Amino acid sequence: MRHVICARCVKCGRAYDAVPDLTNCACGGILDIIYDYDYIKSVLHKEDLADRPYDMWRYRELLPVEPDTLLPPLRVGWSPLYEAERLAKQLGVRKLWIKDDGLNPTASLKDRASAMAVAKATEAGAEVIACSSTGNAASSLAGNAAAAGLRTYIFVPSRAPKGKLAQLMSFGATVISVQGSYEDTFELSRQAIARWGWYNRNAAINPYLSEGKKTVGLEILEQLHWEVPDYIAISVGDGCTIAGLWKGLKDLYAIGWIDRLPRLIAVQAAGCCPINRAVEENAPWRPMEENTLADSIAVGVPRNPDKAIAAIRGSRGLTVEVTDEEILTAQKLLGTSCGVFGEPAGVTGTAGLKKLCQQGRIPAEATVVSVVTGNGLKDVANAIRASGEPISVPADLGQLLEAFAQRGIAPEAQSG
Repeated sequence: MRHVICARCVKCGRAYDAVPDLTNCACGGILDIIYDYDYIKSVLHKEDLADRPYDMWRYRELLPVEPDTLLPPLRVGWSPLYEAERLAKQLGVRKLWIKDDGLNPTASLKDRASAMAVAKATEAGAEVIACSSTGNAASSLAGNAAAAGLRTYIFVPSRAPKGKLAQLMSFGATVISVQGSYEDTFELSRQAIARWGWYNRNAAINPYLSEGKKTVGLEILEQLHWEVPDYIAISVGDGCTIAGLWKGLKDLYAIGWIDRLPRLIAVQAAGCCPINRAVEENAPWRPMEENTLADSIAVGVPRNPDKAIAAIRGSRGLTVEVTDEEILTAQKLLGTSCGVFGEPAGVTGTAGLKKLCQQGRIPAEATVVSVVTGNGLKDVANAIRASGEPISVPADLGQLLEAFAQRGIAPEAQSG
């Protein structure tokens, strides 16, 4: 990979060759992929993108894959970026866009990381990939691996929603439901991967995953015609996603495609916010219990805290925590104002943005992007909890009118 210099530990600075099966540094720190930006500037220009497929691989010169690597077949990336005028007015900001990454092949942003994992596993000659996950990383890995003809072993905590388990089983994964926390799940996967030598897709171990996730940031800026928003809001769990987003933005700045960097808004659930708490207290992160219905970000022992905290601090970012009730409110708000259906963790970024606006921490003249990281069909039970049950009546107009009256609904006749 002519454009990749090395992989460097974010803790001790030790450098490694960027081989396909990289894992953690000897000191335990996670690695970061280091690029030759001068070389990239010489071979990649904005006009080169015009004739490329609209997927995450359109930015191949900024991704750590070999020129001849066979890419996974699912079309990952280039999810829509909607301008949300009505919601912007409700929140009191000048411009707001919603990046709906729940429209990726397996319905979450995690497809970006899993597609990268499959590409690197192919380079490594692996036939089996494994990971632990709260749900979305698992289903994205299973789907992308199945499309590429690779086998998967997936470890999930027993609380994982049935929608995500259904995906896993449909994709043919060997699914292990672990009776315990995400930390317990991760540890069992670590032991199994070490025993059988499977390719490791765990975000805390594999440094290439953030490189896949960073494409969400590359897309946002291209879709905004390289005009930089003031803020980008995103939910935070283990830290890999916000770290990847920041890496992509810094890449664009390094090659001169943008002239400034946005501030990140890191949003965590109030019941599980170890990364935000570390930033707010300016102290080392500490484990927390996983008390939130937003299962995808219920990570009490984050596996990528160093990069995440660096992203928040490096961007002069804001941190905010939201309750489960605020998350459910945001889920309904996105649906009714934008027609975007996000799962609880997927809408947490918007919930945090709403809270910051109410607190007066976001200027009225600000331009903001909020990333929806997962589709609402992942967790229909909480979607119904957010929006309520439908009206149930016999096929009788009189009883329909009575039901309308009980709910305070006054249907208007169509005019014209």
